[in-house]
Amino acid sequence: MRWKVALLTASDKGSRGEREDTSAQVIRELVEEELSGEIVDYRIVPDEQDEIMAALIEMTDYYQADLVITTGGTGLAPRDLTPEATLKVIDREVPGLAEAMRIGAMQRTRRAMLSRGVCGIRGRSLIINLPGSPKGVHENLLAIMDQLPHALNILSGRIGEHTE
Repeated sequence: MRWKVALLTASDKGSRGEREDTSAQVIRELVEEELSGEIVDYRIVPDEQDEIMAALIEMTDYYQADLVITTGGTGLAPRDLTPEATLKVIDREVPGLAEAMRIGAMQRTRRAMLSRGVCGIRGRSLIINLPGSPKGVHENLLAIMDQLPHALNILSGRIGEHTE
């Protein structure tokens, strides 16, 4: 099963072409190697809540991505608005994934507790917020990667929730 995955980077500098999007490259590699995912959409938007929301809606509703992974905008800076945008477009939260990511990353750096990323469901799509740094992306995604196939199978209706 190849999962349809969309990648969204929230970055003012990235959207202006002033910074290379190395975090999305890390996500792409992990998704393709560990999840057998196919990237169906990728874009960089500025740290603007409305633009992040619009991209998430299009990725889930139009491209019907099974999984949308965001990078950037999860910190404490005034323009870090990815979690707020995500909360406005999801139907339900999946707090255990966000908790597991923070716990896993905190084993390497205590600063991981400052990440405000959320995870949730919109329709049949799972949305996951990751930090903006390549290292943070790697640590957070690896902390939950083994559970993503099961979560995606449940969301897609391929298996029941209590299937072992």
